[in-house]
Amino acid sequence: MKDEMYFEDFKVGDMFRLPSRTMTDAHYMFFAGMTGDNHPIHYDEEYCKRMGFGGRLAYGLLLAGMTALGASSLSAPMENSVVAFVEQSSRFLKPVFIGDTLSAVHEMAEVKSKRTTGVVKMKVTMTNQRGEVVLEGSHTYLFKRWEAGQK
Repeated sequence: MKDEMYFEDFKVGDMFRLPSRTMTDAHYMFFAGMTGDNHPIHYDEEYCKRMGFGGRLAYGLLLAGMTALGASSLSAPMENSVVAFVEQSSRFLKPVFIGDTLSAVHEMAEVKSKRTTGVVKMKVTMTNQRGEVVLEGSHTYLFKRWEAGQK
């Protein structure tokens, strides 16, 4: 991977993987403390059993946050080129529990050139240790273009 990546370096179909992570109780507790979200579906085993789930469910927004581009191998190369995180969407397709190991991938889906910048839309997919897709969505970023003579 290049030391620096700007808009022109992204091509439709390029893929960037994030390091896998195994969900722990600490992830849930930290997220609950940070957000104040205290719904029992995330902390009460008995409640989850009564509701027909096999255990405490992960927070959807926690999972979406775990797809952050800054957590990928692109973090350092885009440090000087990313202008803004413009848009994000997520669909949660399967439940995630403590002990699940999650892996996420960003796939370049669309690149649109602007006059001095470019828009990059990425398809985001998160799978569990069984290869099941648990989250799919997209991220859209605004990147700087290479300045004349910089490349």
